[in-house]
Amino acid sequence: MIAIWWTGLIVTLVVFVPLAVYLLHTTFRAARSIQMYARETLTAAAGVAGNTQHIPALDATLSTAGQMLATAVEVDKKLATVANVLAQRAGS
Repeated sequence: MIAIWWTGLIVTLVVFVPLAVYLLHTTFRAARSIQMYARETLTAAAGVAGNTQHIPALDATLSTAGQMLATAVEVDKKLATVANVLAQRAGS
């Protein structure tokens, strides 16, 4: 009975304790790797947030540009009318 106990104790010390230490070390390395990638992701996310903060201003610019285009079309029509009137007067 004591031989079985000692055999189990030796197997535990020789096999299971090193295996547990190895698995814990592997888990620790994986956690550190995840932490490093999370830090890099946070830096990248801050850059993306910084680059996208101006989108509302671009939307306002596009809205203003659309209004300017409509005004420019109206001005072009009026200038074409003035040009036609002047051409007719110059021809008479």
